[in-house]
Amino acid sequence: MSTFMAKPAEVQRKWYIIDAANRPLGRTATKVADLLRGKGKPEFTPHVDCGDHVVVINAAQAVLTGKKLEKKYYRRHTGYIGGLKEVQYSTLMKTRPQLAMELAVKGMVPDTTIGRKALTRLHVYADANFAQVAQKPEVYEF
Repeated sequence: MSTFMAKPAEVQRKWYIIDAANRPLGRTATKVADLLRGKGKPEFTPHVDCGDHVVVINAAQAVLTGKKLEKKYYRRHTGYIGGLKEVQYSTLMKTRPQLAMELAVKGMVPDTTIGRKALTRLHVYADANFAQVAQKPEVYEF
């Protein structure tokens, strides 16, 4: 018996929509990362990009548990001396909730060409309006 290996041309991609309202940010991000990689498919092959497209709506209503809103920071560096920029997650969730969701998902996909390609299939929206209506995404419940 031989092991099945999916070929890139044989991959069938579906569109899913996930409502992040009143759900923990990290738990939602793990489900999104699994869908982007295709981990739930029976034909999953680690070296082939076999994930689906995911649309996340209501990212502004995602919940951070515990005291993460006050204690967690998004940090980046400009590259210049003393160029550390810090934004508290309470501010980030008010101003750019899409970025918070994208960062959470980005940390859960591998840092390879397959992971970077999978992130291009992620679409995050702060409210319930989204542009991918023509693709008829099906609601993913977890």
